[in-house]
Amino acid sequence: MKAIAALLALTALSGCGLTPLYGGGAGGPVRTTMAAIDVAPIEGQAGWLMGNALRDRLHVGQASAPRYRLEVRLDDQITGLGVRSDDSVARERRTLRARYQLIDLATGTVVLDATAGSDAGIDVVGSEYATIAAERSALERLSGIVADQIVARLARFARADGDR
Repeated sequence: MKAIAALLALTALSGCGLTPLYGGGAGGPVRTTMAAIDVAPIEGQAGWLMGNALRDRLHVGQASAPRYRLEVRLDDQITGLGVRSDDSVARERRTLRARYQLIDLATGTVVLDATAGSDAGIDVVGSEYATIAAERSALERLSGIVADQIVARLARFARADGDR
């Protein structure tokens, strides 16, 4: 019975026009385009985290001559939200926004210009060390989240570029 249901589900999906983003595996247009993106250095601690996250996600074990350069500018801010009766901050919001451009190295033209971002809440506690550790942990998580957003957009670009 389960096999019949699975077969019917596959039949229904085949008619909807959806195709796998990473179709073709390691030799597919998306994977080869992603491996050919060089990530330019990004300033600051947030930039170091973001650059590593992007390289980990883009180059997944493949070496290729760069065809594109990804330039990223980050805006990392911490804003106090909640205030206690003694006028100290009780909660913070860390916001990480990225404006990124994908540049074709052969022509020097910008082929993709977009933004990505996310934010995280941080409880401010009595220990300054714990608060700083929470802020750094939030930055690490946000770097991964924003890198995932960037890579997803780059994959859609690569898919559309591969269909041309």
